[in-house]
Amino acid sequence: MDRVGKSDFVSGFVPNHNHGSVDYTSVDAGHVHQCLDVSSPPIPTKDGSHIHYTEGYVVFESGHMHYYKAYSGPAIPVGNGMHVHYYDFYTSEDAGHRHRVRGVDQPAPGTK
Repeated sequence: MDRVGKSDFVSGFVPNHNHGSVDYTSVDAGHVHQCLDVSSPPIPTKDGSHIHYTEGYVVFESGHMHYYKAYSGPAIPVGNGMHVHYYDFYTSEDAGHRHRVRGVDQPAPGTK
């Protein structure tokens, strides 16, 4: 298989893939921000899995925005040759507060 698409189910590790996610931050200072994200390509781990790095800004809201840098957890197989990653991180502080972002990204091909 030369190319892997978003509907292909693959066992094992798929190089050069990434994940997208759409989530909301925690409610702090009376508001939330939307967090739209696309991860880096995979970073192999010693246990044969991989993680992803991400950084960016949450959507501007209530007159400010927050920056973040984070790594995902390892690959979590979800069946049918797909996997996801859990993430849990805090944004930078701005306007006297910060927000927590946590959840699971969109599935991608591969089981490791």
